Amino acid sequence: MTYQLVAADLDDTLLRDDLTISQETIDAMHQAVAQGVTVTIATGRSFPSAAKIANQIGLNVPIITYQGALIKNLLDEEVLYERTVPVESARFLLDFCEKRNLHLQLYHGDQLYAGEDNDKIKNYVRLSKTPYIIGDLRQWIDIPQPKLLIVDTPEVCDQIREELLPLLGDQMHITKSKPHYLEFMHKEGTKGHAITFLAEHIGCSLENVIALGDAWNDREMLEVAGLGVAMDNALPELKALANYVTKSNNEDGVRHVIEKFILNV
Repeated sequence: MTYQLVAADLDDTLLRDDLTISQETIDAMHQAVAQGVTVTIATGRSFPSAAKIANQIGLNVPIITYQGALIKNLLDEEVLYERTVPVESARFLLDFCEKRNLHLQLYHGDQLYAGEDNDKIKNYVRLSKTPYIIGDLRQWIDIPQPKLLIVDTPEVCDQIREELLPLLGDQMHITKSKPHYLEFMHKEGTKGHAITFLAEHIGCSLENVIALGDAWNDREMLEVAGLGVAMDNALPELKALANYVTKSNNEDGVRHVIEKFILNV
C-alpha cells in the first residue's frame, strides 16, 4: 500500500508526556514529506495552539483543529473546512451547565472564553498555551463556535454525556478527548469528517490514509482511514478497533509507524 496522507493527533500521540517531539520523529516526518506524503496533525486544540507545534515541526500543510470542526492552511490561514455548533444547541448546553454549576468553555475566532477564572481553565491553558477571556458566557453564546467543552472529573463527564446524548446527540457530536474533557461539536465536526474532506482535497483515497490517535475523539478518523493506528497508551476500546497498535507516545510511536509503513525502514 502506498500511503499519501498521514494525520496524527497531538496530545498523548505525537507529543510525549513532556509536550515535546523527538528530533528523530521530526526527521521521519520530513522524510515522508520528501517522498510526496502529506503529513499533518488532527487535534482538538485551537488553530493557534496547533499551529505553534506544526511550525516547530516545519509542516506546510492544512491542519485539522477543534476535533475536526476547522481545517486551515498553515501559511495563509485560508479556511478549507468549517463546521460550527448550532446556536440553539449551544444555548441549551449553556443553560444546562449553569443549572448544574458546571465549567463550560466557549471558542470563537481562535479565542477561548470561560465564565470563571478557576483551576479548571488554568490547568487547561497550561497544557494548550491558549490565552483566554473571562466574562458572562451569555454575551458570546450566539456567535459561531467550532466547539464547546466541559471540564470536570471523569465520572462527572461520563454521567453528563449519558444524560445529554438523548437530548443533544442528534444535534451535536459529543466526545471525550481526555477523561476530564467532554467536547461538543457540529455533527460533521469530527476528525473522521475532516480526514475525509482533506483526503479528497489533496486527491487521495481514504485507503491511502494513516490516522494515529490515543483517545475516543480519535475514533472516527481511525475508522475511516485505510490504516487506523492506536498508540500503545491509547484507550483499550480504541486499540480494539484499530488496524495496528504502535509504540507509546513516549516511545516515538508515530515515528515507528512512518518508518514501518512509509519509509520501509
